[in-house]
Amino acid sequence: MINIILCGGSGTRLWPLSRIMLPKQFVRLFDGSSLFQKTVLRNAELCSHAMIVSNRDQYFLAVDQLDQINSHKNQFLLEPVGRNTAPAIALACMAVDENDLVFVTTSDHLVKNQAAYEAAVLDAKSLAEKGHLVTFGIKPTYPETGFGYIESKGHDVLSFKEKPDVNTAQAYIEQGNYYWNSGMFCFQAGVFLDELKTYAPEIYQSCLSAIPNDLSSNELNIDMQAMQEIPDDSIDYAVMEKSQKVKVVPCDMGWSDLGSFDALFDEVKSEQDNAVISVQGNPPEPICIDSTNNLMVTRDRQIALVDVDDLLIVDTSDAILISKKGSSQKVKNVVAEIKKLQPELAEVHRLAHRPWGTYEVLINTEGYKVKRIVVKPGSKLSLQKHFHRNEHWIVVSGTATVTVDNETSLVRPNESTYIKMGQLHRLENQGKIDLVMIEVQVGEYTGEDDIVRVEDVYQRL
Repeated sequence: MINIILCGGSGTRLWPLSRIMLPKQFVRLFDGSSLFQKTVLRNAELCSHAMIVSNRDQYFLAVDQLDQINSHKNQFLLEPVGRNTAPAIALACMAVDENDLVFVTTSDHLVKNQAAYEAAVLDAKSLAEKGHLVTFGIKPTYPETGFGYIESKGHDVLSFKEKPDVNTAQAYIEQGNYYWNSGMFCFQAGVFLDELKTYAPEIYQSCLSAIPNDLSSNELNIDMQAMQEIPDDSIDYAVMEKSQKVKVVPCDMGWSDLGSFDALFDEVKSEQDNAVISVQGNPPEPICIDSTNNLMVTRDRQIALVDVDDLLIVDTSDAILISKKGSSQKVKNVVAEIKKLQPELAEVHRLAHRPWGTYEVLINTEGYKVKRIVVKPGSKLSLQKHFHRNEHWIVVSGTATVTVDNETSLVRPNESTYIKMGQLHRLENQGKIDLVMIEVQVGEYTGEDDIVRVEDVYQRL
C-alpha cells in the first residue's frame, strides 16, 4: 500500500504561527517534531513508501524534515499551483500502478491512538481490496460546526452532510451514527480513477494531460499551464458523494485536525490549566499569577499573566495574536486584513526557510535591513542582482565563496565584502559546516521582491 500524503495548504487559521511559506504541517509543535514528520512515521510500517503531493515552494521543507527522521523511501509530485484534493489525488493515482492500493492522508492531522489507527487502516484496506472507495469517519466528541459529517449504518454510507450549525451537530451526536469526515481515504488507484472518469470527466482528462510521461523520477513536476487547466474541486464533491462504491470505517483514534488554536490548546493543556508551546526556542517558564486556562505560544520571550483566564496568546518575533478561547476561528478574518495591510506577514516569518538554509530579519526599518543568514554545507543562493539596495556581508563562522560580477573570492570569519546596487552576485558555502553571516541591506527599498534571478539551481527563475 502506498501512502499519498497531501502536503498543500497554508494553515492560516493558526496565524501568526503558521504562514504560507511555513504552514502548520511543518511547524514543530510537539516534542520538536512537525505534524508532517508524525504523519510519515505513523504510516511507515503500514505502507511500502510515500507519494508526497506538495507545492514546489514547500518541497525543500519536506525534504529537510524527511532527512531529519531518516525517511528516504519517498516520491514527490510537485504542483506549481493548488487545484484542491480531487486533482491532487488523481495525479498521484496516475503516477502509480492501477492495481496499487493507496492510503490518502493529509500532512497536518494529529493521531494519538496508534493502535486504533492501525486497526482502522487494516479494516479499510480489506474493503478497498474488494473494490470499494473507503473513507474514515471519526467518532465526534463535541458538536463541531467546522467539519462535514458522514451518516452511516455499519460500513455503509447513508449520506454526506455539509458543515452544520451547533443544534444540528448536537442532534447528529445524539443520534449516534454520524461521524466527522476525516479527509482520509483508501482505495485501489484504478478504481478511484474509473469513478473520477465517470463523475468528473473534465478533471480526469485534464489530469491525464498534465501527468508527466516519465514516472520513474523521484520528483514528478507538473507543468504550470497544464495544472492551471485542471478544474478545482474536492474529492468529496467530485467523487465520494456521487459514487455507489463508497464505504466508511467508523473509528475513534484520538484524531484532531488542529484547525484552530482552541483545538491546539485541547491537545497540549496541562494539569495546571495553562498550556505552553515553545517554537524553535527555549523560552523561560511563564509567570502566571491567578491566571488559568490560557494558551501561550512563544519562541524565546518571557510571558507573564496576571488575573486573566481563557486567553490564546501567540507571540512570534514580528506579530502577536491575542484572542479569547472559543473565538480562534476568527483568525481567518485577521489574515484577510493582514493580506491587505502587510501581505509579507501572511507569507513568511522573520525566520524564513529557503532551499539553501535560513535567514532571519533582525532589524527592518526605513532605509536599511539587517539579516542573519545561514547557508547549509554544499548549498548556494541564486545568481542575482538588486535594483534598489546595496549589501554588506560579514562572515561570522564558516567560509563564504562570493561571486561579484566575474570575480570569485573567499570571505572568512571576521571578514566582509560589499555588493553594489545592480551588481550580479552569488553566495555559496563549499565547506562542511554551516556558513553564518550578517547581511546589512542599505537602500530606499529593501523588500524581498527586489531580486532578479539570472541562474538558480532550485528553478525559481
